[in-house]
Amino acid sequence: MLPFVEGEQNDPGRPREACGLFAIYGNEDAARVTYFGLFALQHRGQESAGVVVSNGCSVFEHKGMGLASTVFNENILQKLTGSLAIGHVRYSTTGSSTLSNAQPFLVHVGDEYYALGHNGNIVNAQSLRSELEGRGSIFQSTMDSEVIVHLMAPHLKRGLEKALCIALQQVEGAYSLVMLTRNRIVAARDPRGFRPLALGKLNGGWVVASETCAFDLVGAEYIRDVEPGEILIIDADGCKSLKPFAPVKPCHCIFELIYFSRPDSQIFGQNVYLCRKRLGHELAREYRPDVDLVMPFPDSGNYAAIGYAEESGIPFEMGMIRNHYVGRTFIQPTQPMRDFGVRVKLNPVKPLLAGRKVMIVEDSVIRGTTSRNRVKNLREIGVKELHMVISCPPTLFPCPYGIDFSSKGELIAAKKETEQAIAEFIGLDSLHYLTVDGMVRATGLPKDCFCLACYTGDYPIAPPVKIDKYCMELN
Repeated sequence: MLPFVEGEQNDPGRPREACGLFAIYGNEDAARVTYFGLFALQHRGQESAGVVVSNGCSVFEHKGMGLASTVFNENILQKLTGSLAIGHVRYSTTGSSTLSNAQPFLVHVGDEYYALGHNGNIVNAQSLRSELEGRGSIFQSTMDSEVIVHLMAPHLKRGLEKALCIALQQVEGAYSLVMLTRNRIVAARDPRGFRPLALGKLNGGWVVASETCAFDLVGAEYIRDVEPGEILIIDADGCKSLKPFAPVKPCHCIFELIYFSRPDSQIFGQNVYLCRKRLGHELAREYRPDVDLVMPFPDSGNYAAIGYAEESGIPFEMGMIRNHYVGRTFIQPTQPMRDFGVRVKLNPVKPLLAGRKVMIVEDSVIRGTTSRNRVKNLREIGVKELHMVISCPPTLFPCPYGIDFSSKGELIAAKKETEQAIAEFIGLDSLHYLTVDGMVRATGLPKDCFCLACYTGDYPIAPPVKIDKYCMELN
């Protein structure tokens, strides 16, 4: 979603993902580079931001609630001295949005510091936590990520590598993570590779990030993806690869390509921008009613809409204009201004749309409330017909692996049985979801390398009986 709009993730009608990770080894300005890396990854989480840095002897941290640009300033960055660092931007999918849950999570065990940043959801975290508390572990947060540190602790005398391998072999679910000690950076990805993680180089040092767009901003060279089930140990001896897990079928989250990742990133070996254009191509082949123009709801549907127009030959227009200066908070409108909340972000170009038959291209419709309000706004200016295509299939099942639509009751496609019923709820003349086959074809990758559970209900790892982001909350 570009450009980033502050407050977009607070929209109840949009899907939300877990977090963004950045790590760097061998750069004297590690904290500043990490800050800029987080800036590039801000679309992945806007609730909190944090950096932990080491100079080889001392470890320093700074975390806060809100965007990286508000959490950090020049004075703070100057105090975060060292040549290795990890950073994290968070959207909470397990645990409340509080400072105690902000990452990286830093602990002092024995004579060493361990800082951890995590993207994903650990599906057996609750049972592991109960077991660990029974053994005497005292938790400082309600994040699933903290479980990993406690699983490592009894084995750290055997070395970091061994302790981490033992811990991760007990963990089930989706995780990409970065870890920092006084003199090492660690990166790891779960055996199925749900969430992305990439390795790069910068001026002789190493960098790790959730997406390659972070490498572009800081001037790093993309080397390769961290492989599913791989652990990287980065220190003075270079970059060491460990593969302690038995190979399993990959289960990349296809929603990364459809919605979450920035269009200028390479994800799972594919360029996101080009993938989203191909999604639009597939939509145009599947469904092409008689319309005058194609338009997105900015900014999420932009690239699929370009592809739809390209394949169909129907003119592309930016029929709604986004206000990119909307902040997380603003002066609340009075009751007579009840539609202000819709118009404050998007405003239609009335002379372009009035009396026209319009095709709207969206990347997803999760709860339907956002689309409904926007369509109502278009109806009020006199659009003749409103049709919509969506560049993924209907989302029918909750996600336990790091996307915050955790209840089936939240999902409009699970409540409305047909496309027609959903169209009527939103206020459309017609609606078409991309088929699973069309979606997969657009990625350029085989079907069996993706997790499609939110569309099919075929979970690669059994989810908890109840998927609840607050399951780890303390009583």
